[in-house]
Amino acid sequence: MSHLSSEDESSLQSLIRQLLNSIKERIVGAPSLECVEEILLHLEETDENFHNYELVKYLRNHIDDILGSVIEKETEKCTGEGRTLVSGQDTLVQQVTRNIRESKEYKDMMRSMKNSMMIVVESLINKFEEDQLKKEELHRKKQHEQHTDYCMENCSDSGSLFNQSYTFMNQEQLQILIERMDPDQPMEVRRDALHTLCCAPPSDVLNCEYWGTLCKYIAAALSDPDSTLSDKGLRFYAKTFSSSTFSISREIYTCLAKHLESCFTSQQMPVSTLSIGMDITSPDAVQILKKFRLLNEFQKEVPSFWIRHPEKFMEEIVESTLSLLSATHEQSLNTDTLDCALEPVYFLALLDIKASWFKKWMHGYYSRTVVLRLLENKYKSLITAAVQQCLNYFDSGKLEDDATDNLCTMLYHINSGQRTYYTGSELQYICFVHSLCLLGRMLMYTHGRKLFPVKVNNKKEPVSLMDLLVLLIRMMYQHPNTTQTGNVTQTDSYAPANLVMEVLRMLCGGKECATECLYKNIITESLLYPIVTLLKGKQIKNCNETVLVNIADILARIASTDRGLSLLLFGENDGTIATNCLSTAHIIAEFTKRLLDGELPALGSTEPSSALKGAFIFVCRQMYNTCEGLEVLMPYGLHESISKAWKKASLITERIPTPIAGSESGSSTAHELQNMMNLEEMLLDNLLNFAATPKGLLLLQQTGAINECVNYMFSRFTKKLQVSKCEKFGYGVMVTQVAATAPGIVALQSSGFIKALVMDMWSVLECGRDDARMINPKPAPVEAIDRSCQKSFLALVNLLSSYQAVYELIGNLSLPNKAVYSLREVPSSVVDVIDRLIIINSNAKIHSLFNYEHSHMFGLRLLSVLCCNLDILLLLESQYSVTEILLNAQKENVREDFKNLGDFIIDGLSVERNHILIRMELVGGASERVLPPRVLQKGNDPYPWPLFSSYPVPKCYLQEPLKNVVLKQDNEVVKLLKISGKQSDWLECCKKQFRKNMTIKPEIIKGNTLVELLENVVEFLANNPSECFFRPYKATDDGVKHLSLSPIQQLGIKMVVRYGRFLGVLKTDADEELAVLLMHCDRFLKQQQVALGSSLCCLQGGYVGHDWFASTAFLIMSGDGERTLKFLQPFSNLLVSAFLWLPRLHSSIHLPMERSESGIHPVYSCTTYFIEMLLKKELPLVFSAFRMSGFTPSQICQHWLAQCFWNYLNWTEIGHYIAICIILGPDYQVYMCIALLKHLQQDVLHHMQTQDLQVFLKEEAIHGFHISSYFEYMEKLEKSYRTTILAEMKNINIK
Repeated sequence: MSHLSSEDESSLQSLIRQLLNSIKERIVGAPSLECVEEILLHLEETDENFHNYELVKYLRNHIDDILGSVIEKETEKCTGEGRTLVSGQDTLVQQVTRNIRESKEYKDMMRSMKNSMMIVVESLINKFEEDQLKKEELHRKKQHEQHTDYCMENCSDSGSLFNQSYTFMNQEQLQILIERMDPDQPMEVRRDALHTLCCAPPSDVLNCEYWGTLCKYIAAALSDPDSTLSDKGLRFYAKTFSSSTFSISREIYTCLAKHLESCFTSQQMPVSTLSIGMDITSPDAVQILKKFRLLNEFQKEVPSFWIRHPEKFMEEIVESTLSLLSATHEQSLNTDTLDCALEPVYFLALLDIKASWFKKWMHGYYSRTVVLRLLENKYKSLITAAVQQCLNYFDSGKLEDDATDNLCTMLYHINSGQRTYYTGSELQYICFVHSLCLLGRMLMYTHGRKLFPVKVNNKKEPVSLMDLLVLLIRMMYQHPNTTQTGNVTQTDSYAPANLVMEVLRMLCGGKECATECLYKNIITESLLYPIVTLLKGKQIKNCNETVLVNIADILARIASTDRGLSLLLFGENDGTIATNCLSTAHIIAEFTKRLLDGELPALGSTEPSSALKGAFIFVCRQMYNTCEGLEVLMPYGLHESISKAWKKASLITERIPTPIAGSESGSSTAHELQNMMNLEEMLLDNLLNFAATPKGLLLLQQTGAINECVNYMFSRFTKKLQVSKCEKFGYGVMVTQVAATAPGIVALQSSGFIKALVMDMWSVLECGRDDARMINPKPAPVEAIDRSCQKSFLALVNLLSSYQAVYELIGNLSLPNKAVYSLREVPSSVVDVIDRLIIINSNAKIHSLFNYEHSHMFGLRLLSVLCCNLDILLLLESQYSVTEILLNAQKENVREDFKNLGDFIIDGLSVERNHILIRMELVGGASERVLPPRVLQKGNDPYPWPLFSSYPVPKCYLQEPLKNVVLKQDNEVVKLLKISGKQSDWLECCKKQFRKNMTIKPEIIKGNTLVELLENVVEFLANNPSECFFRPYKATDDGVKHLSLSPIQQLGIKMVVRYGRFLGVLKTDADEELAVLLMHCDRFLKQQQVALGSSLCCLQGGYVGHDWFASTAFLIMSGDGERTLKFLQPFSNLLVSAFLWLPRLHSSIHLPMERSESGIHPVYSCTTYFIEMLLKKELPLVFSAFRMSGFTPSQICQHWLAQCFWNYLNWTEIGHYIAICIILGPDYQVYMCIALLKHLQQDVLHHMQTQDLQVFLKEEAIHGFHISSYFEYMEKLEKSYRTTILAEMKNINIK
């Protein structure tokens, strides 16, 4: 900038002059020179257009060029590792700015800019003085000239439009100029006047008192046959558009629109017909196209600023446009198509093929309302004409030949400027594309759809919205894209199929428009027509793979929403689960299966492409990754077909030789290998999505590909890739679903997922983030689980939610307990986490932690959540003696100068340990045990709850023992039970009375009444062969005394007895009796078990957890082991035993071998599967809350059901739960969980927002829940879903 060329100097002068003209009014109004300087200094603060001035842009670019690299280097220095801010600096920006201003480059630049600007300003001043002298001389001369020459000599002091120093015109001069533009004046005079007007300052012209007359004369100039005059008038309009206010621009636009409209209505200029076509190089065509281009440019720009002005202004622009476009529609519709003159829409379509102007006008509600109102009230003929264009094109027969391909190529050439002549057919196609884009945009909005139906020529009935959409769909598959590779070229983008696809995709993107336009049976039938035809073995003309891929794309978009999914599964009006009709989903599944199995001869002899297979599998995937969709698609066995295809692709991939660089076949081999690898990955991806539901996870495990699928998921998870184009969430929910089962957790461990998760957690806890700049010290966490490590904490909670999963990870594994731990030694497994963060029983472990208190608190909180699962609690206690470790830690947590052993140090760790010790020792529902809070209170006694270092726990944590109230034995239930010789209708009478009592007097159903009721019902059912689901087995006493119980069972017995004594239902010697009962149950169930070839730890021998159902039955029977065994034996014959008594089906001969070896219990694959299905339908907000939390309803429900709701419900409710499942049916297990989640709905939504839903559901008992209060709700669920759920439950023994 220091060496200015003449061109640079001239450019800078122009930029400075432009800036001064823009702020002229503000400068002129300033009272003094000092005020002018103040205005210029604060211009950025006061002028909203400051950054739009060309001078400002020029200076900013100049600074970027010189200082850009300097700023980057300085920023890198200041943000380098270990670099901190110097004292007194608040931000990085301040430090970088100061360093830059002190740099040599900055000082040189400022010196150079100052010198250059001084040169330019001095030149401007000199030029201004010269101009003033010329002006005075001209002013003297004008006294001796003719009045007509007066204006011409003084209106401007420069003839150049782009380099002029304006002198301002007064009203007298403008009046004279306007008079010279009168159409009666000679042509030369009019030309000169219009040329002078174009050179005059726009501000003077726009403020003219004779503006109306001026507009009239300019419009006359536009209509003049003389091209020079017309061009000058058009140039004035263009200049006015760019520099005038909105009011003037609106008036100019309407004048131009009316002028164009008059050209067509009054035949002022010759307009070609369709039969002749259009030569865009002819003078007439050039003139009219120039006018339409100016009009179109303004159309596309005006939406950006018309919201800042009154609606009236916008309405005039819109109405003038619609009036122009509909000027000749009515008369054209009554004449032969080829003989009618070209209408305005043809010219606009040539310039804006895809109607981008209309798209912008419809984008904002402000303008869209006006456009649609005018279309409805005055210009509906425009919509009629657009629909007519689509109908004419469809009926023209051009879809059947190669004409459309040629037309697409022609449209491509329009954009590339390679065409000068267009035939009538080409113009019609251009107008068709414009009309289709306009209609597609209009259908997105409610009031746009209300414009249908429309009456068109050659149709007796009006064309409805559905008629139009069906027409477009037929158009899509009657003429597909020109390419079959799936890659849309610029030429193909104008093909009918792609144009229709754009419209359909646009409609799919809006919830309301998709519901009204696409979620209809007639639409799915139209989309499925080629598929149904192919399934019948018939060939379809012009139907190639591209058509099918497009159809699959739209179907997948429909299936990605709840309403669309329901349409595909059950039809437009059918919302029930059970349906006998052949829905869209069945057709798609059948087609996909036959596509994968190679059973579609109608497609031709060639192998279907990977793109086609992937497209239809993806449609099915949108359905089978939901419970209701999987239920419909189950009969087709898609998991088997996809698995077979994947194995085949993997085998082919292995056989393809490695490409050799430089060989002739190397490139083709590499291409083939890449295609097969893509196919293999696509099949794995779709197979993985079966894991989205409990039953789907079972199917995935049975395919034998779960390890490969989880490896694939882990690879995408680490890259943070999206699950699919239709998924809103990542893989979090799927990981949680997989981790709920033994085979799933094993697959996660082998993939490296758990190791990566543990290491990431350790990095957050002990190391901090790698990308965090240490400008300030890291603040000490206030919360036990602060925001930085909450994500890792919740991920571990999700991972370790299931007992089977935890057993696979830590079962029979001891802790390292090393003498020394290196500071660089990072845990890599769950056992390491327990060793380093939970069981901290040595100084070596304490010293190995950088943040001992924070990290140990993390481990204790994790332990608290784990211990909510009673089986995990027993496992940890049996293997690691967790209680003893915690008690010892409490014992050591005293000050040395305290003489009283009961004086403990109260800190976060001691309070947390105290809470965990109470949670591990006491059992009970919301009103049966007291858990101390984790927070301190205000006042003199911040923590009134006593700490302890040995059991038993202090009495303040114990609730008052429950008293057994003796009920009168004259109620209706007791009378019913005393009936001897029960008839076939006894059970129905019993159910009826039970339902009545559960609704009115639920307190009756407990104690002896409950025991006798259960015994009688089980006995009655077991004596009915039709009710016996399993083959009867007899319990024997042989060898029972020689059996031994596992440590988990022994600890479980102690827990059960403690609870029983609290309830007052057990005697002092109940331990031994319960042990004998459990040994009898173990021996009894082993008779029905089979040796499995599975490598899962939980399947090596007997059931690895505690038998909570047998323990519950033992307490219901008041500790009578013999009576309990007598009850369990016939109970085991019933279907309900499979779902209440989890050890019943462990390695059972009653299940297919594949299901037994899967390690997935029917409670998970069946019960929780239906819980998720019903939850989505009945409580959609709760279902969404689970999804957003990355947690699954199946996990918490499996947890509740496995331990018979111990620690979550009070004992009375547990008894009622057992009763309703046995008496009313096993499906009540599903309804029970739905009722519980309905009760917890507000809490679930709240904790979803606080991001601790998992922890809340696990740690908190369910307060205020009574089965009797929700019994009618469960009966309602039974009426709606029993048929489906019971049928599936009875199929657990079917392969």
